[in-house]
Amino acid sequence: MDRTRNLLDRLVAWSPVLMLGALAALTYWLDAQVQSAPARRDGSARHDPDLFLRDFRATTFDAKGRPREALSAARADHFPDDDSAELTSPRLSLTEEGRPTMTITAERGRIAGDRNQGDFAGNVRVERDAEPPTGDGRPSGPVTLTTESLHVTTKDQRVQTDRPVTIEEPRGIIRGQGLEFDNKAKSVRIKSHVAGTFQPQAITK
Repeated sequence: MDRTRNLLDRLVAWSPVLMLGALAALTYWLDAQVQSAPARRDGSARHDPDLFLRDFRATTFDAKGRPREALSAARADHFPDDDSAELTSPRLSLTEEGRPTMTITAERGRIAGDRNQGDFAGNVRVERDAEPPTGDGRPSGPVTLTTESLHVTTKDQRVQTDRPVTIEEPRGIIRGQGLEFDNKAKSVRIKSHVAGTFQPQAITK
C-alpha cells in the first residue's frame, strides 16, 4: 500500500513536467504540419532562363502534314519554372485549311508553357492574307492591324488588346480603342472610340 502511495505521489509531483513535455511535443508537431516545404536550392523556383537560342525557328504541322503554326525569333529564352519562352523580334504565322493565314510580328513576345497563349509588345503588326473573291466578285482583304500590345490564343486564332488600334484594308482605315479579332469567325469588334474612313468599293460584274 505504501509503495502504491509513493508511486502516486511521484506521478503527481512529475505531472507538470510531463504536461509541459506533451505540450511541447504537440506544438512541434503542429508547427511541422503548417510549415511549407523548404525552398529548393537548385534554382528551379527562380524565373531564370536555363537556355537560349538564336535565330530560333519552330513549325507545328497538322494531321495532314501541312504547316499549322510557324514561330521564329532573333532570340528565344526558355524559363524552366513555368516552361515559358521570351522572344526577341518574334514572328508567328497561323494557318488553317480554308482560312487566310494570319501573321503577327513585334519587337518582343512571350509564349506561355502550354504554347496556346502568347503576348506580343512593341510595334505589333497583324497581317491577314486576302481571301478569294466572294460570290459577288468582291475581294476580302488583305487586312493589317497595328497596335502596341496584343494577347493571342493560337489554337482559336483570336487576338485581343485594350490599347489603341489601327485597321487597314482595301476599303479604308479604321481606328479605335481596344479590339477583339477572331480569324476563324472572320469577325472584328472594336470596343470604343471608333473613327476613320470607309469607302465601299464598286462591285465588278
